[in-house]
Amino acid sequence: MARLFGTDGVRGIANEELTPLLAMQLGQAGAYVLTKEKAHKPTIMVGCDTRISGDMLANALMAGACSVGANCVYVGVIPTPAVAYLTQKYKVDAGVVISASHNPVEFNGIKFFDGDGYKLPDALEDEIEELIRDNMTGIKFPIGPGVGKIKYRTDAREEYINHAMRSVNVNLDGMKIVVDCAEGASYYTSVEAIKELGGNVVAIHNNPDGTNINSNCGSTHMEELQARVVYEKAQIGLAFDGDADRLLAVDENGRQVDGDQIMAIIGNHMKSRGELKKNTIVATVMSNLGFFLMGEKNGIHMEQTKVGDRYVLERMREIGASLGGEQSGHIIFLDENTTGDGLLSALHLLQVMVETGKSLSELSGVMEVLPQALVNARVANHKKDKYMEYSEIADAIKALEERFAGEGRVLIRPSGTEPLVRVMIEGKDQKVIQEEAEKLANLIQDIMF
Repeated sequence: MARLFGTDGVRGIANEELTPLLAMQLGQAGAYVLTKEKAHKPTIMVGCDTRISGDMLANALMAGACSVGANCVYVGVIPTPAVAYLTQKYKVDAGVVISASHNPVEFNGIKFFDGDGYKLPDALEDEIEELIRDNMTGIKFPIGPGVGKIKYRTDAREEYINHAMRSVNVNLDGMKIVVDCAEGASYYTSVEAIKELGGNVVAIHNNPDGTNINSNCGSTHMEELQARVVYEKAQIGLAFDGDADRLLAVDENGRQVDGDQIMAIIGNHMKSRGELKKNTIVATVMSNLGFFLMGEKNGIHMEQTKVGDRYVLERMREIGASLGGEQSGHIIFLDENTTGDGLLSALHLLQVMVETGKSLSELSGVMEVLPQALVNARVANHKKDKYMEYSEIADAIKALEERFAGEGRVLIRPSGTEPLVRVMIEGKDQKVIQEEAEKLANLIQDIMF
């Protein structure tokens, strides 16, 4: 049986792969593992994004947690980074987010935070899985007053907004900002925070109905935002994903600004203010080569990890870094929160624009984005880690690596959250690398689907 947990919790099609029964079992096992050392009756905070399956799975999970004696606090629709922050602020024992981030509405996911607001290490996830596979053998279920209860809170999102504004106190008076909320968890928090700081907000895709999350909008579909920024003559566009833990931007000319560029802009500004700890940014192997060249040129040390913001975070904690993230827009400000935070990223980027008086297109010039092609091959989920076991695929990858050696790079990796193998090629000629990436992705898909 495949491992339940991927790089960002447990994901699957809601009511098919991620069923209410599995959610209840995750609630039972997760509550038990995360709180078994506690002498008091433990409390778990639970939030979700806007997908229609969120309430179903959240209630099933909370029922499971209550059945092993844990209390739950349900904060409803709220960004993932808000749950991470509030878990530590209120000193509850664990946090859970019901979300599939940037995935389509039919998917959902369950991810856990420990009492300090950090995603769980593999060892704890394995322990939770083992309990589920053993049908909770040996666990005593309480009765009577030992059963947990659920408390409902509607004010938690305001606490998160206030935290973000305290962390980045910037005056946005006179700045016109288009905000794409992806019909997701940021539909209220991002708009309210930027308005309260004085921004003139044009909000799009901020009317979630449970079924439209990430549908041709947000950080995975930015075409409408790009056009709207130009039409509105706005200074910037901000694109969140479904659970608002990532941010991408659009400059005043309608050009995309990715996570690497955002980190480069903010990182250099933090360095100039003496706020970039260790003069280091932690990134992943998927970051653009131009990002690493920017660091070399500007005296910023670059640490590389495998793909996944959890691995970025682990390395940041190990070395004491304050800034890290991914090209996809997961950016972590470890002095302010314990996970990727789209709202904090947005406010930091806006702060650089205000304090330097420069446009986003000017600021983006801090790094040259080298041509990069990224193509996804859809494969059977249980096969995605085994692509090198197929000799035809392995030979094709080796040939590409030899072809681009010295003037680019080839990176192939299975997605941690979707049934995909991602093919990334960097090189000098965009047309050539795009063709080669598509050719390899098609080969992988034909053989493995």
